[in-house]
Amino acid sequence: MKQRRILAALAGVAIAGLALTSCASEGGGNGGGDGDVTLTFRTWDTNAQAAYEESFAAFTEQNPDITVDVEVVPWADYFTKLRTDIAGDSAADLFWINSSSYLPYAQSGALLDIADVYGDDFDAAKAEWAPSVVEQFTDDGKLYGVPQTSDGGIAVYYNADLLEAAGVAPEELSELQWAPGGGSDDTLIPTLQKLTVDQAGKTAADADFDANSIAQYGYNAAQDLQAIYLPYIGSNGGTFQDGEKFTFSNPKTVEAFQYIVDLINEYHVAPDAADTNTNGDFSRDQFLQGKMALFQSGLYNLANVADNADFDWGVAMLPAGPEGAVSVTNGVAVVGNAKSDHQEAVNKVLQWLGTADGNSAIGATGANLPAVEGAQDVYRQYWADKDVNLDPFFDVLESGVTIPAPVGENFGAASEGFGPILSEIFLGQLPVEEGLKQADEVANAAIG
Repeated sequence: MKQRRILAALAGVAIAGLALTSCASEGGGNGGGDGDVTLTFRTWDTNAQAAYEESFAAFTEQNPDITVDVEVVPWADYFTKLRTDIAGDSAADLFWINSSSYLPYAQSGALLDIADVYGDDFDAAKAEWAPSVVEQFTDDGKLYGVPQTSDGGIAVYYNADLLEAAGVAPEELSELQWAPGGGSDDTLIPTLQKLTVDQAGKTAADADFDANSIAQYGYNAAQDLQAIYLPYIGSNGGTFQDGEKFTFSNPKTVEAFQYIVDLINEYHVAPDAADTNTNGDFSRDQFLQGKMALFQSGLYNLANVADNADFDWGVAMLPAGPEGAVSVTNGVAVVGNAKSDHQEAVNKVLQWLGTADGNSAIGATGANLPAVEGAQDVYRQYWADKDVNLDPFFDVLESGVTIPAPVGENFGAASEGFGPILSEIFLGQLPVEEGLKQADEVANAAIG
């Protein structure tokens, strides 16, 4: 599921797109009765490819005149190619998109309005979809994608062996608190210090700890939008955006960033930003190699951990801040190309993918949590059969308090502007408050 970290990779990626070939097939027509039609469906997730092929095989059994070919474009190239293909009228008939990238295409008329696709059945269908994902793909009252995956909330994966060696009980993790500036109310920093060890076996709590020779990190504090800094901002009562306007200089947001940066550069309980700024998988790989005790992330990394960790591991609740434990939640939708030559067939596929039958295959292997709520039991059962407790990913959402995922027609351009500034902040080369003011200025100038 290297696919994506839908948000974690956002800060470094501009909106872009799919180098797709024209998906018109022999026979032309509109997919309803003028001969056989072959549609193209595009995703960035290799884990999802087989699942969609299974789903579309079932669809074709019911609609023998419509075949759907599944193609994969890697995440690194996906959005760069999408912009090119949309502009050249050569995009796929149906394709995955994330919430920070869909809006320009929706507003330009490139995507189908899902209410038009479903007609009188729209309200009933929408009631079956994860509300948070529906909200992310709704603009000015119109929904532009059929929800396909939901990330649930953010939680903390832990290495049980490293916890035991440090004398930290797994149940302690779900009670961890962080406080701006640290202090007596903060239990996260002392715990992370116990879990961070240098080459000589000294922990970060020891006076003679060598921060230049770390063998084991406690935690993955980093420039990770989805898993790290959005949850910290939210749990401190800060904001990332007000509408489409960026609010990096919100005082509560500044406090949250300062805390994360201090974990790296003052307390040395997380990898140096020189390693994590340019490699979004660095911390995950350190965790999988047994060199990091706690790895804060989402369901999107569950299959990676389950398949590659050769140690005992589990999942705990997100650390709580002054406003409690607050997570972002995210999803992926499939959209219909408004310029496809086969609109009736596209509509039928979108209608299929919005059902439990159409959506359940992507959860059957445990790789993705379906966004059609009636299909989620398959996913939960898969992990229950492996004795994996998913509750922390969902318990964090039960309060109903979340921090919104990024929005905005020009979010890609804004992220290109603020990304390098955040990199300097995390490296300790730019004071947090000063840098976040610059990030605000650059980001808001980019959105006009």
